[in-house]
Amino acid sequence: LAKEKFSALLEVHTIDNYIAANFNEKTLIVEVNSMSNQWLVVYVNDEPAGYARITSKGKKPEGLNGKRAIRIADFGVLKKYPAPAVKDSLLEKCLNVCKFYENIWINEYPENPLIELFEHKGFLRQQEQAQLDELPFESVYLIA
Repeated sequence: LAKEKFSALLEVHTIDNYIAANFNEKTLIVEVNSMSNQWLVVYVNDEPAGYARITSKGKKPEGLNGKRAIRIADFGVLKKYPAPAVKDSLLEKCLNVCKFYENIWINEYPENPLIELFEHKGFLRQQEQAQLDELPFESVYLIA
């Protein structure tokens, strides 16, 4: 997913370094077992088509300071599953898990085509400047 998501935006070695640092066996074991994370997967014909991570980790938008907020992170669906129902299903799973929080936030790069889906589900784009985790470009916060 990271290669599909960022290949048009970053050089191959930058993506490879990002994957090596964040998706190696040791890091994934820690992240999967972290009480701060919950992983959700969407399937098409018994094949994993995409995933999202619900987490309390990450720099929150300033407007959420002091509020019970949770983050939808790493949201993505492989390009070979273009049906809108696949993305909708994954997002609905996320929203169901997050419904007990005051706010939900997402941090994505501004040109991400999924932003339209998030906005359609009630997420509002924030004006606050943000950085996309360990990647070298600006991002946008969305809050619901």
